[in-house]
Amino acid sequence: MRVLFAGTPDFAAAHLQALLDSPEHSVIAVYTQPDRPAGRGKKLTPSPVKKLALDNDLPVMQPQSLKDPEQQRLLAELRADIMVVVAYGLILPQQVLDTPRLGCINVHASILPRWRGAAPIQRAIEAGDRETGVTIMQMDAGLDTGAMLTVSRCTINPRETSATLHRKLEHLGAPALLHTLGSLAAGSAVAVSQDDQLSCYAAKIDKSEALIDWSQSALTLDHRIRAFNPFPAAYTTLGELRIKIWQAEPAAEASLSPGQIIAANHSGLLVRCGERSLLVTEIQLPGKSRMAVSEVLKSRGELFAPLTQLGA
Repeated sequence: MRVLFAGTPDFAAAHLQALLDSPEHSVIAVYTQPDRPAGRGKKLTPSPVKKLALDNDLPVMQPQSLKDPEQQRLLAELRADIMVVVAYGLILPQQVLDTPRLGCINVHASILPRWRGAAPIQRAIEAGDRETGVTIMQMDAGLDTGAMLTVSRCTINPRETSATLHRKLEHLGAPALLHTLGSLAAGSAVAVSQDDQLSCYAAKIDKSEALIDWSQSALTLDHRIRAFNPFPAAYTTLGELRIKIWQAEPAAEASLSPGQIIAANHSGLLVRCGERSLLVTEIQLPGKSRMAVSEVLKSRGELFAPLTQLGA
């Protein structure tokens, strides 16, 4: 089939690569978001999808919006059989959804309708879900509400982070996408409607959510720390210092007030929470690299003496 691809981040690039590796389909053009400032110099930087497309000599389109009639005309002139959308980041109006011969399909990193929205990977871990997956759906005008064509499932391991789950879903989604395209080409695909009553909204992650509230339970904080690894990275404060927390796990019940350090040793920092305690094992001090707590204590142990208060 003649495939239009629309996507922006690394997750989308992995699926574009799968299409490029497939002899059964031809990617005729790529849509991705405009270059954005990145890094300390705020230099305009192409998306991972754009970089991959240029490396493979594919035409790249970067409209600010697809609501413009001229952009819709240009898209129609490509005469695509289908448009594959993976974490594109722009809304597709109905005119665009109806343009390809077989419409538009979306690769969504959740078992729909569980998590609809921008951050399904992070929200699944934050909520303590034990299972997630990838859904390939026929797109409609709603937010991730289209009929499901393929669902692939995987477990969320007890120590899973967004980074590890992201990679797991990349490997799950690529073959699911190729399978779905094959079924659509053969006319054998079966679309299953979603149950709207089972849906949750996976809101975009806001950096303000990353601040640790030690009055919450250790289990809640464990979920949040793993969900926000690598972005935006959970953190706490110690006086004027902002300390990122990369790895931790729930521990036993303890006395003291939430946020107080119970113990600091080779195992990590044991910190009292609203319910139980949290053993923090990897942190990052300002201007430093991520390090095991046991290593940090060798040079900055005075910061983490028992009874020291973390957080406001």
